[in-house]
Amino acid sequence: MASGNAIRGVRIGSGPMRPVERGEPAPRRSVTYWCADGHANPILLAADAPPPATWDCPRCGQPGGLDAANPPDPARPEPYKSHLAYVKERRSEADGAAILAEALAALRRRRGED
Repeated sequence: MASGNAIRGVRIGSGPMRPVERGEPAPRRSVTYWCADGHANPILLAADAPPPATWDCPRCGQPGGLDAANPPDPARPEPYKSHLAYVKERRSEADGAAILAEALAALRRRRGED
């Protein structure tokens, strides 16, 4: 049985229920992106905003482009890299040797060997 509460299910301070009372929406336009699988993805953008070159397809996750005849190629997944591989990209062998020598010297000082 209904409790007779007229505002049931509406939070206090909520906005108007009808779109007419909310005000005028910002001008916008529809831009369609196409992925390599042929999915068409219409996106609403602000009328004065330039569209991005690519947009990820929500269905398959591949990048989509503005040209339906020439969609962008699917992204290649990068192979797994270990932590050591990332460190070797940032540091040279000489940097690694200098850091190791500094750490060993600090360890020997703490132990009282030096």
